[in-house]
Amino acid sequence: MKLSHALPALAAAAVVSSTALAADGQFQLLVLAMPTKYHYEYIPVARESFEKLARLHAFDLTWAAQPWAFEGDLSKYAAVVLLNSSGEEFNEAQRAGLERYMRAGGNAVVVHRAIISKPGLWPWYEKLVGRSFVIHPMLQTAVVTKADPAHPATFGLPDKWLWSDEWYEFSNPHGVKVNPVLTVDERTYDPKKIWPGQVAHGMGADHPVSWWQGYEKGRVFVTALGHNAEMYKNAQYLDHLWGGVWWAATGYGSPKRP
Repeated sequence: MKLSHALPALAAAAVVSSTALAADGQFQLLVLAMPTKYHYEYIPVARESFEKLARLHAFDLTWAAQPWAFEGDLSKYAAVVLLNSSGEEFNEAQRAGLERYMRAGGNAVVVHRAIISKPGLWPWYEKLVGRSFVIHPMLQTAVVTKADPAHPATFGLPDKWLWSDEWYEFSNPHGVKVNPVLTVDERTYDPKKIWPGQVAHGMGADHPVSWWQGYEKGRVFVTALGHNAEMYKNAQYLDHLWGGVWWAATGYGSPKRP
């Protein structure tokens, strides 16, 4: 093999690491956590928490810092997690890889910043997410309630949960029907509290912050929660995230299955 041909593979190996935490893991999970301008401090904290989850729940974890894995065969993964890592960062080959994976029955988990994609850049990805990011007010504490208490992503949460986050506002330009898991009560924070020169209006009574849907031949779980590093140490947030990952990877735990 020529060195010039080997360099991409060597580079990929440097940023994709398999953590063999269970010899007979119940499934394999790929987590993509790319360092970006707005999200990077969370990465070592989230990685440690995912590795603990893998040991506790006996699944095999592959952690990636760049999306080169999406150019290869993803079929071994029960689900892929886009952890604050949007598809807008993918090149053409990586986009094609994710599309092939989902069309073959793969499953995806989309977390916080991964929701955001430049409108019109990759409509397929916008439809996978199910909602399009509009804007968010300043980070505030608010009351989160269960829209679907039968979903595993709610099992570790109280009926009313005090949480502090960026309460993303969404639009639905593609008319996608999603199934809300958690909603935020806009009466418990100020949806218009934002930086000078920006305007936020809120979404009113119908403001989901987590949802699921069937897409192509797979399952998709989305949570808008998870802005800062400390959240990836929080037991309730990790219960929420793990419940979504487990459901996406297995389809178990909820009577509603796409």
